[in-house]
Amino acid sequence: MSKAILVTGPDLDPSAAKFVAERGYRTVHTPAYADSEVISAHLRESGAVGIVSRMGRVDASVMDAAPQLRVISKHGVGVDNIDLKAAAERNIPVLVATGANAVSVAEHAIALMLASIKKILPLDASLRAGRWDKPGFQGRELRGSTLALLGMGSIAQATGEIAKGLGLNLVGYDPYAPDDAFERLGAERFETFEEILPRADILSLHSPLTDQTRQIINAKAIAAMPEGSYVINTARGGLIDEDALLAAVQSGHLAGAGLDSFAVEPPSSDHPFWAEPRIVVTPHIGGVTREAGARVGVDAVSGIFQILEGQPVPAARIANRDMLTDAAKSLVTSEE
Repeated sequence: MSKAILVTGPDLDPSAAKFVAERGYRTVHTPAYADSEVISAHLRESGAVGIVSRMGRVDASVMDAAPQLRVISKHGVGVDNIDLKAAAERNIPVLVATGANAVSVAEHAIALMLASIKKILPLDASLRAGRWDKPGFQGRELRGSTLALLGMGSIAQATGEIAKGLGLNLVGYDPYAPDDAFERLGAERFETFEEILPRADILSLHSPLTDQTRQIINAKAIAAMPEGSYVINTARGGLIDEDALLAAVQSGHLAGAGLDSFAVEPPSSDHPFWAEPRIVVTPHIGGVTREAGARVGVDAVSGIFQILEGQPVPAARIANRDMLTDAAKSLVTSEE
């Protein structure tokens, strides 16, 4: 068996790389956002038995290039860049690092919210351009506003905790979350997504991207939000109909948005968001901190070695568990 782990991206936290080396393995890296052909070539050349999925898509063609592949481990929690069904058909478990980057992403969500609502970037730009725009300026106080959380996983819960400290009221929607996830935050639970929209002074997205959630933030959903509200997205860009979001900001129905992800990444150099100062943008780096990188990296590679060494992993960490055969489930799953 090969002693290589492929990382789809140019780097891995040193603590995770050390973990790999201590197991007698080596890491092989692709360029950032490599296409399927490049990833496949690296797999064939290295004989890697595991993938740490960071940037670029891991699809059926990639898996077919590596019959030796035993496990795919996501460097984070969003698995829309991995073909879960294709992996299950080949008895390849796909693991996620649940909660490892929650604090960093939550902090970034709050930073985007504050930057957007407090108009930090346009004020900074105007001052640097020689203007003193205090006369006539009217800001907005956050305390007492309502933050609506789409999804109630670890990142949403961490975001809610910080938001409570700012005096925001919390509401949320997540059909899969237990009641205690809402109760711990004091968040009002709604049974449908549509019900939270009229309450959402700020809508923060924390949902995975699936066929059901793709472009869930569309023109109809935005129209149901209050006039002058905001959208914050540190999840997946595909959750948003970008044309509808831009139109709502330009019309004034939305006062702004803070976005860390996009429908296509990297986005084009002429993306229309760049010309709209009321939309604050960052390059999908919410979880890219030294602290989160270490936790996520170690979680990702430790999961690979659990599978390679025949140790079962908790069911919650296997993104395609329900798609695996019963025999494969029994080999990789722990209910702990």
